[in-house]
Amino acid sequence: MPEWLDIAVRSAIFVVVLFFITKWLGKKQLSELSFFEYVTGMSIGSIGAEVATGLERNIFHGIIGIVIFAAIPFFSGLISLKSKGFRNFIEGKATVFIKDGKIMEDNLKKERYTTDELLELLRRKDVFQVSDVEFAVLEATGDLSVMLKKENQPLTAKDINLKVASIKEPQTIIMDGTIMDEPLATIGRSRAWLQTELEKLGVTIENVFLGQVNSYGELTIDLFDDKLQVAPPQERPLILSTLKKCQADLELFALGTESKDAKQMYRLNSEKLQEAIDKVTPILKG
Repeated sequence: MPEWLDIAVRSAIFVVVLFFITKWLGKKQLSELSFFEYVTGMSIGSIGAEVATGLERNIFHGIIGIVIFAAIPFFSGLISLKSKGFRNFIEGKATVFIKDGKIMEDNLKKERYTTDELLELLRRKDVFQVSDVEFAVLEATGDLSVMLKKENQPLTAKDINLKVASIKEPQTIIMDGTIMDEPLATIGRSRAWLQTELEKLGVTIENVFLGQVNSYGELTIDLFDDKLQVAPPQERPLILSTLKKCQADLELFALGTESKDAKQMYRLNSEKLQEAIDKVTPILKG
């Protein structure tokens, strides 16, 4: 076998081996590497590259080395699940940088972080003033978690006792101009409904790059041609407008009738409808 072909075959084999080993180790190996896992990953890659290009080496010896390096973090992870002390030793512990609004200088020195580096981490969290922070901790992964002081936190619906409807994840029903039948069935819609909604927007399925349905049952789309503009969904604003018109009509009927009973009925129903409008307005405006 020619040397170049031997290298190509070895490389292809190790790509497959490394792929399955990475899948075996799990997603954490990609997203939240500890120091231990980082060193292991580098070693596995080095072994794979060496055996793929080192024609004098036995390919199976390289596979054995990779399996051993992969098994160490795997079994270490199993032990970490049962032992917090071992987990802290292998993965490290979080370090408090700011507590009760005060910077913990000793902890900064312990982790070898300068004040400039702390300010940089805060800016990455869109925090530009240390006095706005109540608590900040450096996670074992090197990411900084920040909790702002109560007065600096964004206002939520709960803070003003506002009831809002729960929101479900959007379902992608069109991708690359192709209808996705499974998510379409999940939301209880048919292809006929989808075709009707696309006709309302004046587009065809072939022109749609991505289509999603939100928790309110509204279809939003992104077209292949970015120069074309598509109007946003109008169902909720139309419902709100219709409710307000009905409420206004009831008030007019109450003013226009001479019957006391009818006047009272119209006024009572107008007030009830206004209460309903006040409750659903945050939803229909969202």
